[in-house]
Amino acid sequence: MREQEAKMECAAPTGPREAEDVPAGYKRTAAGVIPEDWDTKRLGDLGCFSKGRGIRRDEVSDDGPPCVRYGELYTRYDTFIRQPFSRVRTDVAQSALPIHFGDLLFAGSGETAEEIGRCAAYLGERTAYAGGDIIVLTPAGQNSGFLGYLMNSSMVSRQKARMGQGDAVVHISARNLADIQVTLPSEKEQTAIVEALSDVDGLLEALDALIAKKRAIKQAAIQQLLTGKTRLPGFKGKWVIRRLADCGVFRSGNGFPIKFQGNQSGDYPFFKVSDINNRGNEVSLKNGNHWIGEAVRRTLGATRFPAGSVVFAKIGAAIFLERKRLLSRESCLDNNMMAFSLTTPGYCEGFFYYLFLNMEFGKFASTTALPSLSGRVIGAIGVSIPPMEEQRAIATVLSGMDADIVALEQRRDKTYVIKQGMMQELLTGRVRLVKTGADSTPGKPRNPRRKRELMEKTRAGASQGSGGAAS
Repeated sequence: MREQEAKMECAAPTGPREAEDVPAGYKRTAAGVIPEDWDTKRLGDLGCFSKGRGIRRDEVSDDGPPCVRYGELYTRYDTFIRQPFSRVRTDVAQSALPIHFGDLLFAGSGETAEEIGRCAAYLGERTAYAGGDIIVLTPAGQNSGFLGYLMNSSMVSRQKARMGQGDAVVHISARNLADIQVTLPSEKEQTAIVEALSDVDGLLEALDALIAKKRAIKQAAIQQLLTGKTRLPGFKGKWVIRRLADCGVFRSGNGFPIKFQGNQSGDYPFFKVSDINNRGNEVSLKNGNHWIGEAVRRTLGATRFPAGSVVFAKIGAAIFLERKRLLSRESCLDNNMMAFSLTTPGYCEGFFYYLFLNMEFGKFASTTALPSLSGRVIGAIGVSIPPMEEQRAIATVLSGMDADIVALEQRRDKTYVIKQGMMQELLTGRVRLVKTGADSTPGKPRNPRRKRELMEKTRAGASQGSGGAAS
């Protein structure tokens, strides 16, 4: 059914009015309006498909030839694979599918239709091996880097989503992929597009490396400052050992029936574990998907947790992600979460937040079928605490590091959005990077300033909000 819908969409009707809307130098095709010198083809016409084989998790080793497992296409790789993350035993590689420079790797299974068929172009120098549930396309006469970008573009992803089969686990086949319609410029224009997008990828990789460095520095600072191994200048006071239960109280959240969920305004945000991932909630919970009024809170008997409380998951696998956040305002929590609120004077909320970040609550989870945390168990943990002024100073230093990291993450997100815009323009031919026409030299830049303008827009847009965090 999804295949039929995909084919029907490609067969867009044309008429006189639509023809009038086609700009000079462009043509209308089943795949949309594209430059006159571009072609429309089925993916199956570009090369041959094959299927990965084997390579179970227990067959991955520390040495041996490189390999790619299908799950890594979602977790480890973006557009290209230059150095595979995993290796496989030599005896297993003999029965696996070898892949070579230029091959396109598609994930044959996924959790949602929107992400099915995630693709990466293999640009490694060594022969590697593809595991099961990977579909491999070996293209001919095309730039594999260009195809890597094209396969994850919105225009192709929509087609893959419609072709996916299944609910709990979604699958896509080589036959499905072969029917995908793609638009292709000349190889020289493909190369120019890859160069432009690779420049942005280089900026993204540099930002990722800087973010990783900042996080490592922050983690080292946490371990030094929160244990007293390193003291901030001017502080010599004695540290004391206190149980967490002597400093504050651990309380669980409340049930949150579906009929009360989804409101976008109210007196209190009602946070769920999933809200931890919302943009803007990297340190403190500010942005919630659900709000309630005071009357509903009373009906539910929901606890009001004060601003400054440290919140975290208390049930299930989310415990082991070790995500802790501060409440930015008085809030309610669902019953999969727990909060620690200070009740004793002389303690700094920010210091306890970073103290909790340095603790692994997963070690204290129950070993039942559904892991859970007990406030009584965690409350018995003893921690070293400096005098109040030193607590505040430590929290200030670490929060400054957090601010730098958040600014860099926002800059990276903005750069990624701009890259997506560039892909939309370049991969549809709306913006051309090579000359066209009888009086043009093939492959020569059509407008040298256009590529610079695209990159300048990317860099300028990405730098807004960075606030010098990259220094």
